Amino acid sequence: MTAQHPTCCPHQPTCPTPDDLDREAARTVARHPEQGWSLLCNGVVVFEDTGELLPDGRVIAPHRPITAAQAR
Repeated sequence: MTAQHPTCCPHQPTCPTPDDLDREAARTVARHPEQGWSLLCNGVVVFEDTGELLPDGRVIAPHRPITAAQAR
């Protein structure tokens, strides 16, 4: 858990931390579709191109899922 992430999430079950692999499963607390981003409960900013900005400043590059046809 990062220092910026609150130790207690008000949601049940609690949202994943920014360091968890499923961090995108946290609840959305602010949406700005006109600007292409949303803020999650865990402090992660997710962008419509699937990139992410973590609370500690790390950048996660866009990562679109691979379909079965692309995997062949």
